[in-house]
Amino acid sequence: MNEVSHKNPEFFDNSEGNNLLWQYVKSLQPEIITELSKPSSEAAKVMEANLTGMLGTLPPEHFGVMITTSKENLGRLLASAMMSGYFLRNAEQRMGFERYLQAATESSESDS
Repeated sequence: MNEVSHKNPEFFDNSEGNNLLWQYVKSLQPEIITELSKPSSEAAKVMEANLTGMLGTLPPEHFGVMITTSKENLGRLLASAMMSGYFLRNAEQRMGFERYLQAATESSESDS
């Protein structure tokens, strides 16, 4: 009755040559990968909370949680985490720019 389509978007295509997300990641320079892989502690906490919220939380000292999923769903989770990371990085950069501009404005006003 409610037939769900399992057709993958093109960036989740299973064939090696057509996996655009994987090709993009492989095309990045090692320096860029290193930079993107180092979120601030604030961003890491937000990403951890986001993933924990998606996967669910049970105290590990009382429960042995095992999560099973399909390759496609794991790919979607990875894409979601990457998008969250990019969003948080952009927000951090914007916050830094705003702080810099505010400090520069205050400095120029005090010089006047």
